[in-house]
Amino acid sequence: MVLATLSAGVIARIMHGEVVDKPVLQILAIKKINSTADAERYRILISDGKYFNSYAMLASQLNVMQHNGELDEFTIVQLDKYVTSMVGKDGAGKRVLIISELTVLNPGAEVKAKIGEPVTYENAAKQDLAPKPAKSTSQPVAKKEPAYNNNNNNVTMNSSINSGMTHPISSLSPYQNKWVIKARVTSKSTIRTWSNPRGEGKLFSMDLMDESGEIRATAFKEQCDKFYDLIQVDSVYYISKCQLKPANKQYSTLNNAYEMTFSGETVVQLCEDADDDPIPGIKYNLIPISEVSGMENKASVDTIGICKEVGEVQSFVSRSTNKEFTKRDITLVDMSNSAISLTLWGDEAVNFDGHVQPVILVKGSRINEFNGGKSLSLGGGSIMKINPDIPEAHKLRGWFDNGGGDNIANMVSARTGAGNFSADWMTLKDARARNLGSGDKPDYFQCKAVVHIVKQENSFYRACPQSECNKKVVDEGNDQYRCEKCNALYPNFKYRLLINMSIGDWTSNRWVSSFNEVGEQLLGHSSQEVGEALENDPAKAEQIFSALNFTSHIFKLRCKNEVYGDMTRNKLTVQSVAPINHKEYNKHLLKELQELTGIGSSN
Repeated sequence: MVLATLSAGVIARIMHGEVVDKPVLQILAIKKINSTADAERYRILISDGKYFNSYAMLASQLNVMQHNGELDEFTIVQLDKYVTSMVGKDGAGKRVLIISELTVLNPGAEVKAKIGEPVTYENAAKQDLAPKPAKSTSQPVAKKEPAYNNNNNNVTMNSSINSGMTHPISSLSPYQNKWVIKARVTSKSTIRTWSNPRGEGKLFSMDLMDESGEIRATAFKEQCDKFYDLIQVDSVYYISKCQLKPANKQYSTLNNAYEMTFSGETVVQLCEDADDDPIPGIKYNLIPISEVSGMENKASVDTIGICKEVGEVQSFVSRSTNKEFTKRDITLVDMSNSAISLTLWGDEAVNFDGHVQPVILVKGSRINEFNGGKSLSLGGGSIMKINPDIPEAHKLRGWFDNGGGDNIANMVSARTGAGNFSADWMTLKDARARNLGSGDKPDYFQCKAVVHIVKQENSFYRACPQSECNKKVVDEGNDQYRCEKCNALYPNFKYRLLINMSIGDWTSNRWVSSFNEVGEQLLGHSSQEVGEALENDPAKAEQIFSALNFTSHIFKLRCKNEVYGDMTRNKLTVQSVAPINHKEYNKHLLKELQELTGIGSSN
């Protein structure tokens, strides 16, 4: 395929009245415009590879070519007949190029890309039209900033830049549209898709910040394709010609009453001298991994660690949208001698290469909590940087390369179910007598007890196979299992244990409940083995459960009053279980004897 050569620089000459025979140009966009006439009219953005002109129109007789798809984006055409005229009051206004005859030289489907880096002809036309200086004359040429737009709105932008008259983000409102902001991109989401009765499409959003405030901006469909690769996190840009509307606080927590939407007129230009600018850089409030365990569920956190382990990519299908989602779990470790799980989503999960054990910095990751364990997950406004060039990353790399991650003691994501609590020694009778669990918060205690009875009935359930979700699934009857929490269908499930048993010490007996991890520890088998035995091998299940009878353990118990209908019941839940350390248990008994002896002698 041979592409026709564009007539470089010809648009400036045409728009200043020169007659050029059959110039070769490229169509960059075409749009139907409102017209008071009966006939429909189309406006096109046309380029000669050096300049572009957004004030060009098709004569109505050429509309059929647009209807037939002959004038798609990137099509190269030859103008066989055209005129230019002033459009506006009394002939004073914009000079418009009106095309009445043209020939398609290369269809857009063959060209597939914009040719050159054209700019609006108004800015550079004087240079082409002015007399050329002598070769010996050396004149400095002003550097042109790259502008990413499809019209000549960068005329206003350049005048604002040159005069230093940009607008602060805090001053933006829907009641004005002539503004240029200079802002740093603090975060950028992945491309997301949507589908509803009105149509479907894709979008991405970004958070912008200057010294006055911050604002969310979103690009849809064509603007999404156009700007996604151009805009990079932590870079500074001049931006103008966006639509403003009230912010949807469901999707943005930024402190701004408005948000921006990119339009077909939006102009984005990189600021080359951002290092000399007062716009704040992205600030990271890096928290050691060990401190995440004490933070609130759903809170946002910045942290940095070494990727020590990499999980496999997992896929699942959303039942509501029938869309496939992908995720990957990785394990981060740091100098607090702690480890935590981080979940990546979408393309970040698929493309992530953690086998070289890079340094990972995350900003705005969300804390997820379950059964006493904490994990992190990247969301729409999160930032992940791999091997960032900051002192904390270099220090962490040196620590890890010298064996610092070999003996991690604190597994923040471990789901022990115990949490952090102080558990006093107490008998089952004393716990009842002291009315533990009747307050607003649960009470905890530990005791030595023996297992009397273990119920096999309802001792397991089928749960969502995702590691972060343990919701009971619904059997759809076609080898598909639906998780209502994830709103997704899976071809498999995992077994989860929920064991009820009667335990007793020398004072009393109590029924207690134990969940999956504790149940596996007590039974000495995995939840998968127990579930399969209960469903398929009753004899093996009986053997597993009966082996637990009359065994003694140290139980740490959670005590809390719970309301069932009109009744209040004091419920005990096993938080952790351990074999009896007779040396330590004897110390406890001796201490109690000493206290009893002291009480007896004082009387």
